[in-house]
Amino acid sequence: MRMENLNEQIRQCRKCRLWKCASNAVPGEGPVDAKVMLVGQNPGREEDKVGRPFVGRSGRFLDKMLTQKCINRKELFITSVVKHASPNNRKPLQDEIDACLPYLIIQLQIIKPKIVVLMGVVAMQTPRIAEIEYFKTVHPSAAMRFKKMENRFAQDLEVLANRLHEC
Repeated sequence: MRMENLNEQIRQCRKCRLWKCASNAVPGEGPVDAKVMLVGQNPGREEDKVGRPFVGRSGRFLDKMLTQKCINRKELFITSVVKHASPNNRKPLQDEIDACLPYLIIQLQIIKPKIVVLMGVVAMQTPRIAEIEYFKTVHPSAAMRFKKMENRFAQDLEVLANRLHEC
């Protein structure tokens, strides 16, 4: 399957209730041959408005942190487990996660990244595929709010930057 076809399927998805309140699906973005895939929880309000991942407040924070570690966002594929925003940016429910996981699996199969960065608890549900290294960290929104988590996030991105130089 091609990424364009998958993105269209995601935009047309009605497998759970989230599409009813969303303005746009947010399939993800980045090169289909990316070495690294970042996986978050679900789109927020700003992401829903424009149909792009991590463009709101936590996205700007993520961009700042990536830049500090000399990681080019344009070289990453960035997505979320859930592809539609949830009401009031609540944590996605398990049935919503289950409905979207097949899309994430196909994205992993198309992109074949060397490293998948799981950002936050919901992202930890990403199915593991052999020959892909999985790297856990906190979600950027948590790192923005709590200094201890920001320090951990910065350290994790430093490790990621070093791993990227090895790829």
